[in-house]
Amino acid sequence: MRTLLLLLLFCHVASPVLHSLKFFITSSTGIPNIPELVLTVEVDEIPTVYCDNRTLDVKDIVKLFFIKYPERLEWYRQRCFDFFPNFFKSFIHSLMRLYNQTGGVHVLQRVSGCEWDDETEEVKGFSQFAYDGEDLLKLDLNTLTWIPLRPEAVIAKPIWDANEVMKQHYKTAFTQNYPQRLETYLEYGRSVLLRKELPSVSLLQKTPSSPVSCLATGFYPHRASLVWRKDGEELHEEVDHGEILPNHDGTFQMSVDLNLSSVTPEDWTRYDCVFQLSGVKEEIITKLEKDRIRTNEVKSSNMTVLVTAAVVVLALILISAAGFIVYKKNTAISPPSSPWCEGGHHHQTGERSDQNQQSEAH
Repeated sequence: MRTLLLLLLFCHVASPVLHSLKFFITSSTGIPNIPELVLTVEVDEIPTVYCDNRTLDVKDIVKLFFIKYPERLEWYRQRCFDFFPNFFKSFIHSLMRLYNQTGGVHVLQRVSGCEWDDETEEVKGFSQFAYDGEDLLKLDLNTLTWIPLRPEAVIAKPIWDANEVMKQHYKTAFTQNYPQRLETYLEYGRSVLLRKELPSVSLLQKTPSSPVSCLATGFYPHRASLVWRKDGEELHEEVDHGEILPNHDGTFQMSVDLNLSSVTPEDWTRYDCVFQLSGVKEEIITKLEKDRIRTNEVKSSNMTVLVTAAVVVLALILISAAGFIVYKKNTAISPPSSPWCEGGHHHQTGERSDQNQQSEAH
């Protein structure tokens, strides 16, 4: 059984297509001081709309759409403030009765939407429910019937299958509403949602015995893959995949490490690192070659130069320090005349001091 978090993560990474529209709804009961319902809308995994039963927030990339179509914004307001909270609360109570639950904390989630391949023009819809952190039911779009995802959900299936209102709602949503909204959101958020930027790819290694890290940075969007291959085949062992991380400029970076402890230098040429950005056919292939690897290790010739330079600097410091000591001794023996001594007696004393110094010098 997957947890609630894993359900959401699955929905983010399972899509192999170029564009997607996803609605995430979370409804809860028995939890004080939090909204009873939260709705988020994502286009290509980028948040566009957030609302709960108290607030409504529209992101910049779709604001022009809602300015032109204010009725769509009003639709979200009505659904978030009125319809969805009541509908999902009733849904939770129905499930509680079905499972003989009298109280406590309960959470119902739904993820639904569609995915569109802009090459084949194929559109796929999906809808799935989770209850109390575990998968519950998934909609079969071919038959518009529900598939139980755990044994406890079997008793709920015939009840949901018999709901003709719900069935008609999903039929309209997947064939008309969702594809049209996705197309419209893409049109109004084109500069952000359709943006494609390829990364720079580098090979890094801390020491000769460390794994070689393939780093791709500066790509957008974050739907991308980075793998090591051997003889053209993707490697799943001796590799360590890092997370996709954001850069300060809004792009992303990721890395994958390759352990070469059991690989001979002669076999390095059989390996390469491959980056693939979603929606871009061309791959970025980086061959594993020693000259391409950037390392923190300082070469011996460079080390010699650094040591020599350090010795020279140290010697100059010592010479300067010795000269300063001699100067201090001399000034301590013969301090300069005070600039305030302008009387005749003080002037004669200064002259005698100069004569004594000249006598001692000779």
